[in-house]
Amino acid sequence: MMSIPTPPSRSPSARPEITADIEARTGLDDAVLRTLVHAFYGKIRKDPVLGPIFAARIDDWPPHLERMTAFWSSVALMTGRYHGAPVPMHVGLPIGRGHFERWLSLFRETAAEVCTPAGAAHVTQRAERIARSLNFAVEDAQGTGIPKLA
Repeated sequence: MMSIPTPPSRSPSARPEITADIEARTGLDDAVLRTLVHAFYGKIRKDPVLGPIFAARIDDWPPHLERMTAFWSSVALMTGRYHGAPVPMHVGLPIGRGHFERWLSLFRETAAEVCTPAGAAHVTQRAERIARSLNFAVEDAQGTGIPKLA
């Protein structure tokens, strides 16, 4: 009689342990990140430079805030809650380096107000990487980025 091989078992994810370690070191958790996201986007919506850009594209804020909370949970805590593609959502926007600098300034300010010092440093470092990556993608899409070598 032929036996059917059993598929290899998946090893348990290390994600919960990684998340717990980050939470312990930074004081961050989903509740803090939710507060951060809501406070940050509250500032964005009032900002004379960034507010109109967001207002022209987001008319239903609760789902956006939930999506951004899941995004920051994934980025900061490694939870894997966010499933999406941020770059395509940003490349067509009328934005440039100054917009990203303003975004980072408001983010740093809000993180310092909401998070522990270790938590603020943790999320700010990630925000800086994200802003840099998105800025490169936007510049490339606008034809202002570094030319590609053939």
